[in-house]
Amino acid sequence: MIYLNAFLFAGLVCLISQIILDNTKLTPGHITSILVILGAALDTFGIYDKIVLWAGGGALVPITSFGHQLIHGALARSQDLGIIGLLVGMFDLTASGITAAIIFTFLFTLFFKPKD
Repeated sequence: MIYLNAFLFAGLVCLISQIILDNTKLTPGHITSILVILGAALDTFGIYDKIVLWAGGGALVPITSFGHQLIHGALARSQDLGIIGLLVGMFDLTASGITAAIIFTFLFTLFFKPKD
């Protein structure tokens, strides 16, 4: 059942994104930002953790999970370090993903030419 739930959640995120993309003038960058903010907002109110329990890995793969991890790390570190923990903790859980994105982007620019 967890596989079905994971498929349904990730598919729903993709479906909503595609509907927004097709019916508005928003760019994929705008939609990505909206989904990150949505994931952060859901985690702020404790809803995203319940979604993760229900959908498993299906809730950890979409871009909404990035917002969830930003807020989750910030809130966890703020309990230890106070207000500074909000800034430091934001990058604890997401540091590997950000680092990988920077490294892969650099490597791809070495091998491919950007189009105008």
